[in-house]
Order: sequence, then C-alpha cells, then structure tokens
Amino acid sequence: MTKLLWLCLCHYLVLLWISSAILLTISSAMPPPNPIKCNNINSDCQLFNSYGVWGDRQTCRAPNIVYPTNEEQLRQELANANKNNLKVKIVTKFSHTIPKLACPSNSKNSVFISTEKHDSTVDINMEKLTVTADGGVGLRKLIDTIEKAGLSLVAATYWEGVTVAGVISTGAHGSSWWGKGGAIHDHVIGLNLIIPANESEGYAKIIKLTPQDQLFNAAKVSLGLLGIISKVTFQLEPAFKRSIRLNFTNDNDIEEEFMEHARKNEFGDIQWYPSRQTAVYRYDNRVPLNTPGDGQNDFLGFQSNPILLSKSVRATEKGFESTRNVGGKCTVASSFVTYKKLIANGLKNNKLIFTGYPVVGHQGKMQSSGSCLYSSSIDITSTCAWDPRINGLFFYESTAKIPSSKFGDFIRDVKKLRDLVKPENMCGVDMYNGFLFRFIKASDAYLGQGEDSVVVDFNYYRASDALTPRLNQDIWEEIEQMAFVKYGAKPHWAKNRNVAFLDVQKKYPKFNKFVAAKVQLDPKNMFSSEWSDEMLFGKQEGLKGDGCALEGMCICVEDRHCSPSKGYFCKPGLVYQEARVCRFSSTSTS
Repeated sequence: MTKLLWLCLCHYLVLLWISSAILLTISSAMPPPNPIKCNNINSDCQLFNSYGVWGDRQTCRAPNIVYPTNEEQLRQELANANKNNLKVKIVTKFSHTIPKLACPSNSKNSVFISTEKHDSTVDINMEKLTVTADGGVGLRKLIDTIEKAGLSLVAATYWEGVTVAGVISTGAHGSSWWGKGGAIHDHVIGLNLIIPANESEGYAKIIKLTPQDQLFNAAKVSLGLLGIISKVTFQLEPAFKRSIRLNFTNDNDIEEEFMEHARKNEFGDIQWYPSRQTAVYRYDNRVPLNTPGDGQNDFLGFQSNPILLSKSVRATEKGFESTRNVGGKCTVASSFVTYKKLIANGLKNNKLIFTGYPVVGHQGKMQSSGSCLYSSSIDITSTCAWDPRINGLFFYESTAKIPSSKFGDFIRDVKKLRDLVKPENMCGVDMYNGFLFRFIKASDAYLGQGEDSVVVDFNYYRASDALTPRLNQDIWEEIEQMAFVKYGAKPHWAKNRNVAFLDVQKKYPKFNKFVAAKVQLDPKNMFSSEWSDEMLFGKQEGLKGDGCALEGMCICVEDRHCSPSKGYFCKPGLVYQEARVCRFSSTSTS
C-alpha cells in the first residue's frame, strides 16, 4: 500500500473517531459480555478476562458456578466447597484481572463463586463518615450512592468497571501522594472475610477485621487468596469538587518535574508520548463545593466506540505490523494525540462537550469513568473498543510501580533508548495512551508498595497469533525489563504479562507475613491454583518453549524463545544491556 493511501486511511480513521464521538454523546454502548460462559445452566463454565484471551491463551474452567445473594449464602457456598474438598475462585460481573489469578486449578474439583448478585447493600454512616458495601457492589454504584448523601470517596480507579472487593484485593488505585494516597485499599477501615473452618464451626466462618487486627494488612490486598471479601468499609470525606486542566507541552524536563507535579497537585498525573516528545501534565485539585461547574471526566479510551471504528483501527495497525510500516503508526499517533488535545481527552464542561479549561465537577463525576459499560436497547453498533466479540483493539498492558527515588533514572533510560532507536520507533505506544504516570503512597498492606511510588502504565499491540512477532518488539521488552529488573518495580497485580512477576516475592519485605496469613486462614489452599502460585511466587520460567518470549511468558535466553524463522533473535538490550529481547535482525545470537 502506498504512503499516500496509508495517510488517507489514517485521516479517515481520525475523522470517523471525531464524528463518532459527537454522535455517541447522545447514545450508550452495547455492554461488554459476561465473563462467564456455561455450556449448561451454571455448569461446565469458562471464565474469560475482559480482553477475551488470557496471557497464556489457555482456557480457564470450572465444573460449576454459584450466585449467592447475601453474606450468609456466601458462607454456605464456601462451607459446601470446603466440606467437599473443592478448590474455589471468586469471580465478579466484571473481569479485569488480566493475569489468571481468578482461575481455579485445572481439575474437576473446583467451583466459581460469583459475587455478581451480592451487590444490594451500601450503608452510609453519616456520623462516622463511612460506607460499608457488599463485596459485589460496582464502583459506580458505590460512588453515586455516596455522592447523593453529600459525601465523597477520595481515591478510586480511573476505570469504574470493577467491584468493591475486587478493586481493593488487587491493589488498584487512582493517583495521589496526598493524605492516605491514591491506592483505594489504603482508605479501607474494615472488612469481612469468609474463610474455611472446621466441621464444628460449620466448615466456614465470617471474621471481621479492622486496622487493629494483625491480619488486616494481609487481607486488604489479598488477591482472592485468603478467603471471600464479603463486605468492605471505607473512610469518606464531606463532598467536594475537583478542577482539572491539561497542559500539553514538551517533555524536556519530565524526569525532573514529575515529583514536584505530584506534590503540588492532589490528583495530578502525567501522560507521556515519547515519539511525539510531548508531556501532558494534569493539574487536578479539589475545590469548594460551591465552585461553579458541573463537568465530568468521560475518558476517551473508556467511551463507546462504533464497532466499525474499532475494527478499522485494529485492521490498520495489523497492516502496519505486517508491512513493518513505522511511518503509518506515527501518522495515526500524531493524529490521535492532536485529537485528544482538542477534546481534552474526554473532559466535558457540561456533560456533553468540552468548552474550555478549567473543567470543574463533583468528585464522583471526575474520579472514575467507563461510559462504554452501559447498555442501550437500541444501540448495538458500538461498544468498548477492546470488546472481544468484535475483533477490535487487542493489546498488552504493562504496569510497573517504581519507587519515586528511582523513577527519574528510569525515564532517562527510556529517553536514551528513544534517541538511540529514533523516536518514530516508539509510535506504537503513542497510538494508545503513551506512558501514564500516576502516584501512590507507601502502604501498610503486605502486598502493597512499601514506599512512595510512581506507577507507569503503557499499552502496545498484541498479535492475533501467539507465535507472530511484533514490530519493534525489542523496545517494549527492554523497557519492561528495565522497569521490573533494573529498577525493581513491583507489578500491578491485576495487569501485566507473566514476566513482570518473576521473583516478585523478593520485592516485598513483608511477603513472608502474607504467606503466614495464608497458611493460617486457608490451610488447605482452597483459594490457590497453579496460576495464582505462578503470580504470587514468581515462577513463570519453569518451562521455556519455542516462542515463549513473544508474549512475555519468558525472557529469552536462546533464539528459539523468539522467532528465528521470522528473523527475530534473542539479543541484549541497547541501553539496558543485561536485558534479553527478541529483536528483528539479519543474524543470530549463536
């Protein structure tokens, strides 16, 4: 395809996106599919993540699923599983744990316990400024209920398609170094945990934990491995508004300015588009409740997209990959960044469109978004861009928690790599969201971050076939290894490819305390599986097969771990030379 034709196609995609955004302000999306599919009613069931494909592309099954509606039914279902020696995994109406933490052992002796229908209770205590919610309550329902009572939840994830129990158990977060910080679990002041018990106690029991309990810091980020989180209590604050302004500027001093930005802006973050040499500083702070403004954050990436658009973007990127067309990716990246600047990345002053900065709105409308989650009986032409039913966007998501003291050096290394390989070779990440920097404080949770950290997220193309290499694959592998190996980053538990969890237990000073809590609360390992053990104990590299490095199932050591038949060989990193990456080359390592 000629360069002119690619250029025309790229501009068509951007125009389609713009026109679609205007039309979709008055419609809703087809909701994502249920993550559970059963061949019979509640039996022979398969669990999918939100992208429809697990990291190892293998299936995740259990013979049965049950849907308790209250805490006592949850206890009874766990008791039944304990009595019958079944493995247990908790699932929700959402499925945004990308690693296979939610998958039971690959055997017939397992059961899914769903919290989808355990979502009725949201109790607010106005005197104590707290809220207690069932574990299956969705984040949006929780936030809206709190806001109607004149209160606000300070920390929340950017994506609202999560449940109360799921969001804390995986250590999910927003962005803040202020107060208790941006991690939601650090705003939890109590939780109920249902654990296995002996026969005299009815095979399962409910324990109530507060910060004064020894097990509390194990339970609030527990990966679903200690028991069933049935209720969660959060500390709240009187309602407030937020004022947001985005500053699209150069990235010259981003490695120096990130810390000051976090200190001056309570909810600030930074997006970095390395190929565009552009940094987007989000000035985001609370303002008094009487400040004029009724805006909302409808983040562009979480809006509904016409199915035609999502399929077109995916097909276009696949074309760039197959023809090794770096320039095509750069054209799309440049157009998308320009469009994001035009619409303030989805901020809206009046719930419909962006008219100018600052955008001021209630906390509940500014902290989380996910408009593509919601259904319309008449709209079946649009959905979340990654909906697995439509062959739309398909990508990896790497998320590293880097100590703030090391983060500047990490950015300097990425800049060195960019300048060495030429900026245009990083356009692939800028077609998505570039690098997103968020800030979280040190946490007492045993599996939380032990120091103030910067969380860096980046998305990049994933091939439809596991054995197909990617354009500039070596760049993203080197950055991934820089973060997790050179700078000792902790992985986001609910994201990442398998290699991010290598030797993960060595990165948590209180890891042994978590293991001790697990032995105490789940002595029969009912909530463990071979996949969760891989994540928790960092043992992904036991078996290295041909092509295992292509999808982050291993770090290459031999050429066969890449794709030598397609010209990809195992090579040292260019800046971080201890890294081992799959690079397109005319010569083998051997």
